[in-house]
Amino acid sequence: MDSGRICSELVRINSENPPGTTTGVIEYIRALLEDLGIGSTVTDHTNGRSNLITTGKNKRLLLCGHVDVVPAMDESWTHPPFSGTIENGIVWGRGSTDMKGGCASLLVACDAMVETEGELPATLAFVCDEETGGEYGIRYLLAHHLITPGDCLIAEPTPIRNPCIGQKGLCRLEMSFSGTPGHGSLYPLVGISAIMEALSFLQYVNGLHAKEFPVDDQLKKIIRHSSDAFSKEFTINKGEEILQRIMFNPGVINGGEKTNIVAQHCDLDLELRIPWGCNIPDLVADLKAHAPHGTVRSETVHEPSLTSPGCDFVSIVCENVQNVYGGNVFPIVQWAASDARHLRSAGFNVIEYGPGELSTLHAVNERVSITSLEHASEIYQGIMKAYR
Repeated sequence: MDSGRICSELVRINSENPPGTTTGVIEYIRALLEDLGIGSTVTDHTNGRSNLITTGKNKRLLLCGHVDVVPAMDESWTHPPFSGTIENGIVWGRGSTDMKGGCASLLVACDAMVETEGELPATLAFVCDEETGGEYGIRYLLAHHLITPGDCLIAEPTPIRNPCIGQKGLCRLEMSFSGTPGHGSLYPLVGISAIMEALSFLQYVNGLHAKEFPVDDQLKKIIRHSSDAFSKEFTINKGEEILQRIMFNPGVINGGEKTNIVAQHCDLDLELRIPWGCNIPDLVADLKAHAPHGTVRSETVHEPSLTSPGCDFVSIVCENVQNVYGGNVFPIVQWAASDARHLRSAGFNVIEYGPGELSTLHAVNERVSITSLEHASEIYQGIMKAYR
């Protein structure tokens, strides 16, 4: 089985999210697994969001991938985003790195395991909506007890020598600010501007970034290594600051009625990434206290998550990465979020490790090298052998 060809064929099946239809790509995977003698169950939703879980007795190892991709936006691509072009050892197209490349490597590894071992010592799950929060994907599988806690590897793209064992927390607030309208020519002496109230609140949020949160020495060391890895992969400096402090983004703001009226309404959608050591309930209470003219319409919170760096699963993954790549292999944590947070909350030990060109993640000209696909497949085989 050829990982480059499978990755290319997966890319050619458009599964942009939104809208999130994954029926085609899941059917491709189901048919491929059936040819290998691996049975599976497909969960279907009326909106076309489909997941796949292999059947059989529950196994200690879960191998997981998402098949949805972010929208491509056709402009400026060297090759059309859903062409799956293979050129000079590279597979081009949306999802090649995030994360149909990882899915392809998992499938090739499964083929090799069935051929050499006669059976698959792992459960597979391919889910439909990681890019939009997992409501119909991993959260659906967990809510319906279709997967049970154990060790889980998600084939998300990572640096080649750095499995990811943790992620910062997340806090999303949808807020509405109210004001007292008046003639614009008299403000700020007359009226209360909802827009200025939102601005005042954001000035307070901006100050939160300077606050540092204590972590233990082991996590501090992992954060330092993570910062070094980010610097090499993304040319991002201050990685330790990103991981140890509150990062925030006022993603959407909309307010006011007319230029000569003191604004009566202003809506703000705010996202904060939360470091280890920060108490999120206390943070949210503090934010509300600093928004006297604001109310929270919607609140989404996920605590920072971490798989114990001392657990056997971390050792197994790092050992197999080192067997293929050599060099210094060590686990890292990251600032982004994925399905790993939901699985850890449900009791899984989760590690992310997979192939990809990280600089092209969610970008124009997304691509992955076939060599990295092949190396990832070899690593996945080694991990599965530890669970025979």
